[in-house]
Amino acid sequence: MPRRYPPEFRRKVLDLLKSGRTVAEVAAGLEVTEQTIYNWRNQELIDTCQKPGLSSIESAELAAARRRITELETELAIAKRSTELLKSVVLPKGGSKRSK
Repeated sequence: MPRRYPPEFRRKVLDLLKSGRTVAEVAAGLEVTEQTIYNWRNQELIDTCQKPGLSSIESAELAAARRRITELETELAIAKRSTELLKSVVLPKGGSKRSK
C-alpha cells in the first residue's frame, strides 16, 4: 500500500527542489522515491495552472462523488431487490377471496 505523506512534508520537498537541489539528492536525503517526488512536482504544476490536468481539489471532489455514486447504486439495488421480494409475498389488491 502506498505510503501517505503529510502536506507539510510534500511542501518541504518541493521547496528543496525550488532551491536548486536535484530530485535524486532530495530523494536520497529524505528516503522518498524519485518517482514520488516527480509525481508531487507534476501535481504542483497542475495545481498552479502551469500544466493542464485535474487539480488536487478537483481530484478529491471526483473521488468523493464516485464514492457517493457507489453508495447510491448499492442503495438502489437493495431497494429494487426488496421490492421484488415484497411483490412475491404480497397479494395484489382484490386478489384475496373472503368467505361470507
